[in-house]
Amino acid sequence: MTEPTQPEPAQPGDHYFITPTGDLRTRTVTARIWDRDYEFTTANGVFSGDGLDLGTAVLLRELDPPTGALRILDLGCGWGPISIALARENARAEIDAVDTNERALALCARNAAAYGLGDRVHPLIPEAVAEDRRYDQIWSNPPIRIGKPALHAMLLHWLARLTPQGVAYLVVGKNLGADSLQRWLVEQGYACARVASAKGFRVLAVHPSR
Repeated sequence: MTEPTQPEPAQPGDHYFITPTGDLRTRTVTARIWDRDYEFTTANGVFSGDGLDLGTAVLLRELDPPTGALRILDLGCGWGPISIALARENARAEIDAVDTNERALALCARNAAAYGLGDRVHPLIPEAVAEDRRYDQIWSNPPIRIGKPALHAMLLHWLARLTPQGVAYLVVGKNLGADSLQRWLVEQGYACARVASAKGFRVLAVHPSR
């Protein structure tokens, strides 16, 4: 990974999870993920448009890419670094890249196409995901800034889509409530363990209770 960025403080009206209406200003950023170099197109009005954010960098650095034929959800995909890296490392994986920001989805599609992965990376708004879709894995740097009630509702909705043997990997800043989120997930009946901690972030592995 190269030059991961800290998330910028939220500004009034700065809601990266809402599709922006202003002019599109694209830029190219670089990253190194799992020993591969990448160039991505990003833009204003999306999360971490200046480059790979530190939380996502920690998630990808601390976990190995999965193997096998898996259906994976990239929850809050942004411009697509998680989806694209997962698809490139695992030629048998199908990834649903879900976001509420349609500008981010367009960038994700553009970046996936640039690496020849458009047939396996599927950028989708949440409402476009089939009700019966289930996932072997969920990878997410969840949008903490949407607020606790909305975050909890979002996680309960998507964690219910895990297969019985599935797992969700979440990266959350310690100062943004990672430990309290872990306790809350356990209270909801999930098995939740901290599998890594680096740069002020926790990586949580969440399993359906068995």
